[in-house]
Formats: sequence, C-alpha cells, structure tokens
Amino acid sequence: MTRRLLPSLNRFIPGSGLRVAGPIAAVVALALAGTACSPVQPAGNDNNSGGGGQTTAGQDVFGDPAKADQVKQGGTLTVALSADPDKLDPTLSRSLYSRYVFHTMCEKLYDLGSDAKVVPQLATALPTISSDGLSLTIPLKEGVKFADGGTFDSNAVKISLNRHLTLAGSARKSELGPITSIETPDPKTVVIKLSKPFAPLTAALADRAGMVLSPAAVAKLSANFSSAPVCVGPFKFASRVAQNSIKVVKDPLYYDADKVHLDAIEYRIITDSSIRSANLKSGDAQVADSLSTQDAPTLQKDSSVSVLQSQSLGYQGLTINIANGNGIGNPLKPLTTPIAKDPKVRQALALSIDRDALVKSIFNGLNTVACSPISPKSQFTSDAAQVCPPHDPAKAKQLLQEAGVSTPYKVTMITSNNPDSLRLAQALQAMVKEGGFDLVIKPIEYASLLDQQDRGDFELLQLGWSGRVDPDANIYNFVATTGSQNVSGYSSPEVDKLLTDARQSTDQAQRVKLYGDVVTKLQQDDPIIYMYRQRNLTGVSQKVQGIQVYPDGVIRTAFAGFTK
Repeated sequence: MTRRLLPSLNRFIPGSGLRVAGPIAAVVALALAGTACSPVQPAGNDNNSGGGGQTTAGQDVFGDPAKADQVKQGGTLTVALSADPDKLDPTLSRSLYSRYVFHTMCEKLYDLGSDAKVVPQLATALPTISSDGLSLTIPLKEGVKFADGGTFDSNAVKISLNRHLTLAGSARKSELGPITSIETPDPKTVVIKLSKPFAPLTAALADRAGMVLSPAAVAKLSANFSSAPVCVGPFKFASRVAQNSIKVVKDPLYYDADKVHLDAIEYRIITDSSIRSANLKSGDAQVADSLSTQDAPTLQKDSSVSVLQSQSLGYQGLTINIANGNGIGNPLKPLTTPIAKDPKVRQALALSIDRDALVKSIFNGLNTVACSPISPKSQFTSDAAQVCPPHDPAKAKQLLQEAGVSTPYKVTMITSNNPDSLRLAQALQAMVKEGGFDLVIKPIEYASLLDQQDRGDFELLQLGWSGRVDPDANIYNFVATTGSQNVSGYSSPEVDKLLTDARQSTDQAQRVKLYGDVVTKLQQDDPIIYMYRQRNLTGVSQKVQGIQVYPDGVIRTAFAGFTK
C-alpha cells in the first residue's frame, strides 16, 4: 500500500513510549480543546512551476513539460525520496515510491493526463469494447524495443498480463477482474476476453497492471524480476543499494529517445522531511517528494525552488486487523481481540478521531478531511460517499461500554519509524485517549512494515493509498474478500456484492449509487478508518524543467532536463 508521510516536529525518544511532549503537545491540546486554529497559508508571489506567479493554499500546480530549446542535454537528476520503494516488479509492487521509478523505465498500455483522464501510451488508442462488454481490443505501437533489445508486441503483453493474473503474491490479480483469456490475432493487436463486463479495466491498465515486462527477463528471472527489471521506457535499470539509492540510465533503444534529455536519474532515500528540504535548498537534490506541510510554505518563498502541489485521489487511514491471522492470500483466520471481533469497538475508535483538528492544527490546513476512499473530486462521488462521522469521544466511550470493553482499552499500532509518521502517531495517541483508548505506538522500518502487514502481524496499522481515477482501485483491493491487498482480512458478502455490481455496471449513475452504499456499509464495519487526504507536495529546483506531478501522486521526471 502506498504511504504519504506526514510532518514531524520532534523525533522518537527511545523509552519515551511516544507520549506527547514538546511543541506537539500544545498543538494537540488546542485541537482537543476544540479551539478554532487558522491554518498557515502559503505566501503569495511564490515561485512555482507552471509559469510561476502567485499560489495559494489549495491551488493545484502540476508543473509544465520541458521546452527542448531551454534545457541542456545530459546530467544526472537527483530525487530525494521519503521511503525506499518496495520490489521493482510491477506484478508484486505495492508502494507509491516504486511507481516513481517505474515511470522512468516501465511504460504502460495507458497513462493518465494532468486532467486525470486515461490516454494511450504503449497502445495507440483506447480499447474498442464489444457491445456485450466481454471483449476489449487494444491496438499497439509498432517498432518498440525493450531495454534488452527484445521486441514489444502482443505476445509480450499477453505474457505480462498472464503473469499479473497468476504469479503467487500478485498485487495485480484483483485489479484485472474476470479475464478468461488473452488473444493475439497479430503482433500489434491484443484482445482481452472477460466472463463478465468489467468497467475499471482500462483505468487499471493505466497503472502497474498495464506495464509490459520483457519476456526474456521474465523467463530468465521469474519471481526475481525485481533484481534486474527490464521494460520499455526512457530509462533502464542500472543499480540499487537497499535503503540507500536506485539509479536508472538513459535507454538508447527507447522509441522516443529524442525527448529524453537526462543521462541518468538517481533516487536517494532520505526519510526525514527536513533533511530532504535541506538537500533541495543546498542543491544536493533537485527534486524532493512528500514535503512537510510545515516546510512547504517556507520553500514557496525561496526563489530557487518551486513547489508542485495537487490534491491526492487517495487517503490516509488506519487499518484494523480483523481476520488476517494467516497472512494475505491465505484463508481468513479471525482474530480474537475485541477490536477485531466487535465493530462497536472500531466505531468507537473512529469517533475518537478529530479529523478537522488533524487537518487544521497538524497539517496547517493543507490536507483535507476524508471519511471514505472516494475523492470528492471523483466523477463517482455522492453525498453518501462523503458522509463523515462526527468526532464524539463520549459516544466512543459508550460504545466501548456496550461492547463490554474495559477502559482505557489498549491497542497497538504499527507505523513507519520516520519523524513525519511518528508525529501523526503522537497526535492520534493523545486524541483517542479521550475516547477511552490507550494507543501504543510501535514504529518500524518502512520495508519491514510492508512485510509485517502482509503477514498479518499487527493489530492496528497506519497506512495510506495514493489513489486512482476509478474508485474500484481505491476500494476493491483493500476490502473485498478476495482483494489482493486486503490486509485487514475483512469479509462482507454485502460489500462484495456491491463492489462486484459496480465493477460490472457501465451505467455511471448506478455505479455512483453503489459506491455510496459501499461507503455506508464500510462506516458501519470500519475495517479501515479513513482520516484525511494529503496534498501532493513536491519540491523542485529552478535549475530543472519538466518535472510534473498529477493527482495520482507520481513524480514524472522522465522528460525533464537541466535549464540552460
């Protein structure tokens, strides 16, 4: 699952138990007292890509494409990343950070434009869908080579899609829906056959499920593809040092190589947001992801830096382990803890969280409250999809009493061990105490957290998702019984049916209604407690052009260049 790491005012002190202290205590105290706090607004006349000019809080700044006559050829771009990407294998990958790297070296059948609409990438047009919705025909580009010299064609697409559907541990299987067969009538045409209509498929092919892997590399490396990934892209994989860096270099075989200006891109893992910002200002990095909401306003005043920002399609939330006792992909095994067994306990936790206070006091008003996996900007939103439970600690205590749970009720939450995530954890710890909870925080390294969630070795988990344009990709994988990322182990026949009906419907109004019903049910069961939507805040040096970030959160660096 994708992380958006949150700003921190202090670090974890071993032995402290992460009890709130120092500046954060005052902030949380104000929030819990219900004091109206004015968010810190970014100053006017800040320098931003997209032509510069003034930017205010909430204004999207995606960045502009590089102008060929204004950038140099060559050079290595350094990107400061807030977390180490997981496996560089499109079939197995689960994190946002791997998508940053994939953008440079693993193109997809389709991509997203700045307007979040699907556009062709390795395909030449949107799919032609049969009248019964059971067949999609995709035309492919010709004359395209993989980084290892192999030919991109319909057979390569078939091999990749079949791998996504069948490889053990695939995170793509449930994204692709009821595919029955993949046909290749000629090298430039792929026909996907379905047992039932599947509305989200084209959108899924605009993400990792649509990435096409080199057949030769797949045959050679099998499940170890991530050790030396080979795809079609402006760059190709060069090296990786775990927890330190990833490097990609320009691929001379790329079909549109004239548009590639850089020699290489190096991703350096810097988990502390203040250090990422410092590297950006010093010039040691030209791009920094996941800027702190504390740092962004200051950086906007710096004439040497641009701050790109967009409202995320995803969310940050808390996942409760209900029945993931055997590990993901295995038969469900319900846990026996009160929070796993009784939805009243989970509802109580949700009622203990003051989302407005988190957004206003902790995030300077840059993030927005979220109570569902459906973005209010989505064409599939509705009043039902945006209903938000109130902050009501008294009701929370009442529900705990009805559930027969003694207070304070202790629950342990795992979270990433970086300052930003710990700051959020501290705020939540103080907040839910009033509702009758004793939140114990267990910080662990990011990659270990991903493994631990898959094993089901957690009680409560703070994680997020960067979001997709079709709500199916924000919901099904995580709460459907057979969802490939359902680390909660949640299972509801009612939700499964609603989601399946929404997948099979081509009527937008019907899908809107169905997703509203899904949100209503999820708020009763609370396998995931949705808290807020982050703004994608990315710092970019004025020494480079062509860095772009759309609402999907992916930092687009492939066609950037250093300014002449």
